[in-house]
Amino acid sequence: MAVNDTSAGTPHWRVPTAVLALGAFVVGTDGFIIVGLLPEIRTTLHVSTGAAGQLVSLFSLAYAILGPVLAAFTGTWSRRRVLVTGVALLAVGNAVTASAHQYGLVLVSRVLAGAGAALFMASAVATAAYLAGEERRGRAIAMVTAGATLALVLGAPLGTLIGGAWGWQAAIWFVAAVAAAVATVVAVLLPPVRLDQGATLRQRIAPLTNRRVLRILVVTLLAFTGIFLPFTYMSAVFAPAVGGEQARLALLLLVFGVAATGGNLAAGTLADRYDPRRVVLGATVGVTAVFLIMLPIRETFVLVAIATALSGVVSYSVIGPQQHRIITYAPPGGASVVTSLNTSAAYLGNFLSSALGAIILTRSAALVLPVAAGFAACAALLTWLLREGGEAVDETGELTATAK
Repeated sequence: MAVNDTSAGTPHWRVPTAVLALGAFVVGTDGFIIVGLLPEIRTTLHVSTGAAGQLVSLFSLAYAILGPVLAAFTGTWSRRRVLVTGVALLAVGNAVTASAHQYGLVLVSRVLAGAGAALFMASAVATAAYLAGEERRGRAIAMVTAGATLALVLGAPLGTLIGGAWGWQAAIWFVAAVAAAVATVVAVLLPPVRLDQGATLRQRIAPLTNRRVLRILVVTLLAFTGIFLPFTYMSAVFAPAVGGEQARLALLLLVFGVAATGGNLAAGTLADRYDPRRVVLGATVGVTAVFLIMLPIRETFVLVAIATALSGVVSYSVIGPQQHRIITYAPPGGASVVTSLNTSAAYLGNFLSSALGAIILTRSAALVLPVAAGFAACAALLTWLLREGGEAVDETGELTATAK
């Protein structure tokens, strides 16, 4: 069954969306697992903590730059072909990472993995949204992004423990193996969905000139720069509470992931019922408050764990509603491009946070939290201010008025 116009949705959207969530799980695991492995990677490759953190940076930068480009140029492919190709590239990139022993080659492999992740996630979100239809769009997007947050619950903590027991390369091989298995599952179970095939490349990239799209992207960029700052350097920011114990770091990742999954799913439902902009506003204000609360309690593990749970809920209440908002402005055949732009903005925020965090760490790890809160506060302020009416593209390609 080929699906071309899914604006009204299909009654069988849940199973393929669950398959897409499985793929998002492996993408999320790959993106997050390095965080818990930074101490081991630094030691093995004989580089500084900041240099090791650039593995996160380069993955995110490759994702941010290549995502929209790959989404535009693969627009005429079946979604199944795009998705299988993306997760297969992810598997190959991780295999190279795990087998390489030179820092430079490891960096190159992270670019390959980032390209595969970007190709998969842009198409996964757009495909789920089209299959579910407009009324269930928020829930479908939340299901896919929940796969990525579930990676925080299972993938990243498990990878951290595997790395502690058998070395960081074993943890990366774990990701490569799961990615290869997911590629097979997607190839077998996902229907050959095709989005709009008549759109030109120029039409697909038209959102790049839409001011409302760009404003949403700026909010995503600011929010996730703030969100990823303390997350990427969790081992350093909460070093007084973690005390160098790998099990404690893994527990914090687990707590964050469980809370993030719950927050993500709840935000998807709220985005369907209410204005997604209000959900984003509440979430970014919450992120600001939690990061400020973390500063005076960063030496007490129990309080850090509670605050980490709160940060997980509010942090992952941002991306789903932002995707919901930005799809409103997608031209025919352009849904993959706009969702890719939004996830790219989030990953660009990840890149900026890791680069900025490396600089901040040379002065004081404690400074990470107020700087992160400042970025989140700016995202909240812009979300509040940019609430004017906009334009959306309907099924016929005509512009219609909307309010976001």
